[in-house]
Amino acid sequence: MFTLKRAVRKGFLVLAVLLFLPLVNQAQANPRYSSIVIDADTGAVLHESNADASRYPASLTKMMTLYMLFEAIEQRKMTLDTRMQVSAHAASMPQTNIGLRMGDSISVREAIPALIVRSANDVAAVVAEALGSSEANFGRMMTDKARKLGMHSTTFRNASGLPNGEQKTTARDLVTLSTRLMKDFSKHYHYFSTQSFSYKGTTYNSHNRMVRNTPGVDGLKTGFIRASGFNVATSSRRGDRRVIAVVMGGQTAAARDQHMAQLLDRSFNQGHTTQRLASNTSNTRAVPVAALKTSTSTPVPKPSPVLEKISVPVVTRPIVQPAVNARPQKVAMLENDTWAVQIGSYHEPARAHAQAQAAARWVPGEVMVTEVEISNRKLYRARLVGLHESQARTACQNLARQGMGCLVVRS
Repeated sequence: MFTLKRAVRKGFLVLAVLLFLPLVNQAQANPRYSSIVIDADTGAVLHESNADASRYPASLTKMMTLYMLFEAIEQRKMTLDTRMQVSAHAASMPQTNIGLRMGDSISVREAIPALIVRSANDVAAVVAEALGSSEANFGRMMTDKARKLGMHSTTFRNASGLPNGEQKTTARDLVTLSTRLMKDFSKHYHYFSTQSFSYKGTTYNSHNRMVRNTPGVDGLKTGFIRASGFNVATSSRRGDRRVIAVVMGGQTAAARDQHMAQLLDRSFNQGHTTQRLASNTSNTRAVPVAALKTSTSTPVPKPSPVLEKISVPVVTRPIVQPAVNARPQKVAMLENDTWAVQIGSYHEPARAHAQAQAAARWVPGEVMVTEVEISNRKLYRARLVGLHESQARTACQNLARQGMGCLVVRS
C-alpha cells in the first residue's frame, strides 16, 4: 500500500513537470524564442522570456506600417478613400501579396485589411511609397517613430518584414507597439479582428487563427520568415481584464498558437492579486509608460474599464533605511523639468524604497517614491530623480549592465 501511494505521488509529479515544461523550456529548445505578456491596465509584466533579445519581426513589421497609416488618417493627410499608386517596386514584391500590377491603384480602405488579413507585401510597399516617397525612406520614418514610442531596440528597413539583416526588434518593443496601436488609434483597432476580405473577386482568409479559436482574443497580427520563425502579437480580453502578448520564434504556426494560448490562460489565471508587477524582479523592465497613455481617439468597440487611470501622483521621499512596514511621506510634487530613472512599480512602499536604494548604489540620483492609483489599486513607483536627460540615459545603461531593469522618464 505504501509503495502504491508513493507510485501515485510520483506519477502526479511527473505529470505536473510534463505540463509545465512547454512554458519553461521554450528558450532552451529554440534559440529564436522570446515572449512577453503584460497587463493592459497597469503595464505589469506577467511573463517574459528573452524579451529584450534581438529578433527579426517578420510581418509584425506591418503593425508599424499600419500605425503610420492610421496616423496619416488621424492627421487628415489621407482618408479611407485616398487612392495610392502602385509602382514597379511595389508590384515586384514576393508572396504573400494580392497581385498588384504597376499602374494600378488601391484605396486606403482596401489596403488596411490587405495588410492585416493577407499580410500583403505589395500593399506594404505601396503604403510606404505613399507616405515616405520610397520604401527606404519610409523605413527611416518607421524607425524614428519607434524611438518616439519607446521602442529603442528596433530598427526598420522595409514596410513588410521581408528578410533584411538590419531589421531587428524585441518582444518587449513589439508589445509596446501593440499597446500603442490599440490606444492611439482605438477606433481602428477593430480591423485587427478581420477574418477575411475580398479584392478584385478573390477572397483572402486571415492567417491569424487565434482570433477564431482562442477565447477573448480580438487582434493583432502574425508573421513568419525563415530567420524569425513563427511570430504573433495578441490582445485578449476576458471579463474586465485585458492582456497583450507577443511570442516570437515558434517552430510552427500551430505550436506558436498553442504556446500563446497557454501563456494567456496562465496570465488570466494569475488574477489581480497575484500579478507580478513590472520590474518586481531585478531582471525585469517595465513597458514604457508612454505606451500606456490613451489618445483622444474614440474608444475601442466593446470598451473595457479605462485602461489606465492614474491619480495625481504624490511624490514621496524615502527613509534612508526603511523598515519593513515603512510608509512614504507625502510632500509637494516636484515642478522642475528634470529627468529620472524609473526602477519599477510595487505593491509595498518598503520594496519600492529598497529597489531604488539598490539602484542608487550604482548610479547617481536622489531616491524618490511616487504613490499612484491604477484601477483602484495603490502602487508605489521607485525612481532616481534630479538628473539631466543624458545622465538618466547613461544611468539606465549602467543599471542594465548590472542586471537591473529601468526606464528613462521625465520627472
